[in-house]
Amino acid sequence: MGLAQVVLLLLSLLGTAGGAADAHWGAGHPRVCFFEPLGSQDAELCRGELEVVYPELGDVGCTYIPACRRYRWRLGREWSSPCVRYARDKKYVLVMVDPDAPSRADPSQRFWRHWLVSDIRVSRAQPRPLVPAEYARPAPPARSGYHRYQLRLYEQKDHAASLRAGAWSMERFVERFRLGSPVASTQFLTKHDGD
Repeated sequence: MGLAQVVLLLLSLLGTAGGAADAHWGAGHPRVCFFEPLGSQDAELCRGELEVVYPELGDVGCTYIPACRRYRWRLGREWSSPCVRYARDKKYVLVMVDPDAPSRADPSQRFWRHWLVSDIRVSRAQPRPLVPAEYARPAPPARSGYHRYQLRLYEQKDHAASLRAGAWSMERFVERFRLGSPVASTQFLTKHDGD
């Protein structure tokens, strides 16, 4: 378990993670949300100190998104793209994919693209998005179980990376632009808010 997850867990135990407990919640509603870290198999992807920060949740890297406070619903329908932080000064490509589309048991649309941004310089505030670069919120289908949402950060070489319209293959994209292995990666798991 990384330092960020330990801090989230401690804050949640103190009742401060995800904001103060909602006063309008009556008896039977949990006042504290627990941010469960991923198991060892899913945590293997988490490396390189890549932070993925959503409002009220903090860094969600290597955690399950809890159902309390409608976090799963808000993640899939309300919040925009997360703040992503990495502490090295180079140019990067960030890819966010769901390798479990449409379900983990049948990933026939493996590595469904949710977000792709290139020419990210840590020292600059405005990355140049690729086309299409719209952020697609994590919204797993009902009864499809947990989905992994993976964020992979690649060092971008001198040439610009671009996308053409049509089918997406993460493997071919990485190979075409000679991105190699991710310099940092993380993931979080969530499922449909009604499950």
